[in-house]
Order: sequence, then C-alpha cells, then structure tokens
Amino acid sequence: MAIRLSTAPLAAAVAREGGIGLIAASGMTVEELRNEIRLARSLTDGIVGINIMVAASSFAVMIKTAIDEGIDLVVAGAGFSRDMFGLGKATGTPIVPIVSSAKLARISEVLGASAVIVEGKEAGGHLGTDRSMRVIVPEVRDVVKIPVIGAGGVMTGKDIVEVLRLGADGVQMGIRFAATEESNAGPAMKEFYLKARREDVMLINSPVGLPGQALRNPYSDKIDNGTVPKPETCDGCLKHCSHSFCIIKALIRAQQGDVETGLVFTGENIYKIDKILPVKELMAKLVKEAEETE
Repeated sequence: MAIRLSTAPLAAAVAREGGIGLIAASGMTVEELRNEIRLARSLTDGIVGINIMVAASSFAVMIKTAIDEGIDLVVAGAGFSRDMFGLGKATGTPIVPIVSSAKLARISEVLGASAVIVEGKEAGGHLGTDRSMRVIVPEVRDVVKIPVIGAGGVMTGKDIVEVLRLGADGVQMGIRFAATEESNAGPAMKEFYLKARREDVMLINSPVGLPGQALRNPYSDKIDNGTVPKPETCDGCLKHCSHSFCIIKALIRAQQGDVETGLVFTGENIYKIDKILPVKELMAKLVKEAEETE
C-alpha cells in the first residue's frame, strides 16, 4: 500500500491486534519515514516494518534509515536487489522480499532472506507474474525452509485458511486494510473502493517497467489508450522510468481523494469489500471467519 496509504496509525493498529504492521515507505522523504516509525513506536509495542519499492532511487537510503530507527523488518517489492540482504545482515534486521516464482524464492533464501512473500496475479500494484498465488505458494513451499507468506486476493478469514492449507505460514493483506478507518486513504478514495465492481479492475503499463493492477477511472483509461500527459518535470524518484507519466504523483493524487486524475492501485478482489471497518473490528472478523472455516 505504497504512497502514504499505510502510515503509522494503520501499521500500529494492525500491530496492536497481533499482526505485522507495515509502513509504506515509497514516496516518503527520509524525515517523513523517521517520523512515521517513531509515531508507530509510540502507538504500539507490536511488530512494525516498512514496505519499500526496489525500483525507488532512495531504496538503500530508506532501508538504512529504517534500520537506524530500529525497524523490526523490511519488505521489498517492485523489483529485486541482492544488495538489500547485506543491509540487514549487520544489525540482524530481517529482509523479506516479495517474489513471484519458486526460483526467486530459493535465490532469496540462499542470499539470506528471513522469509518470502509470494505474490500472484491477484495482488494490487506492480505485478511480477500472471500466475495465481495459489499455484505458486505450493511450488515455493517445496524449495525453501524459511517462512512463506501468501499475498494477493486474500480478503476473508476463509481465504486465510485456504492459503495456509496450501503450505503458507501466513498471509499479507493490502487492499482490505486500505479500506479501514485507520488507513490514510482520503474519504473519496475509500468510497471509490466501496463502489468497485469486479469488471473495474484493469492492468496498466507502469513507468517502473512492470504491469500494475488498478481500478478503472478516467486517468487509468488515459494510460491505457496512450493519451495520459507526460510529466513536465521529473524528481528522479525511480532508478529506471519510462516517463510515460509520473506514477508517484498519480498515486498521491488518488491517496488524497482525487479519484478522477489519480491512479488507484488495487487487488483483483476489491469488489468483495462492502464496509469501511476499524482495524480491531476487521481483525476480529477475520479470526471469526477463519475459525468457522476450520
């Protein structure tokens, strides 16, 4: 949930309920990240990590900053970096890459990953595969000994149980928690989530160089048909960028509630969300659904 959707209040709320709360570091300045980590620490003594895009120019600096602040773990996606494992080794900070294949999961384990998040085509944002997470998880489970976390399309307690039965040790959930009271998404964006239908989910070509899963709106349509305006200036936020449009600014506009000219990333099962809940209530609901499934 990059670009300020998951900040300290959401991460801390998840951690207080026994989950691992992640602060989305991409798009933040170093000082913003420091402040968010410190705020989260003041709100919970639970487990708090960061999520950062490998594609970000500030990738290494942000990881070092988070480690300096005593972050519990680093989750890295939208690309792969061998160097990140060395950054965590000196302090024993767990590095958890997001992978989409058994091969990359095995490489990650050899390089020193503490766990791997296996993300499939169901996930929101940048995608590394067109295969289902439910197919990839058992393949990964067969080749690694470290914890395996399933991600993409997990919306209910029933989903959690099904993914665990595939061999996963846990799940990562994004869009369902973006639609909570503690999420930093603007009210208009949360309302946009509630109105989403299955057919509104689409793939766009991201300037990062990966496909991205998003909700259809006037801006995503322009990306799709090639009429989106090119950026007049560039902040150099990505290591490699096609400059077809400024993805950081487009995601920020959406986060602030501009769902007409902003880019709204989403997982493919967003249509299942029917209510904005506080994290405490959502976590209790997920546990109840899981218990009923078992």
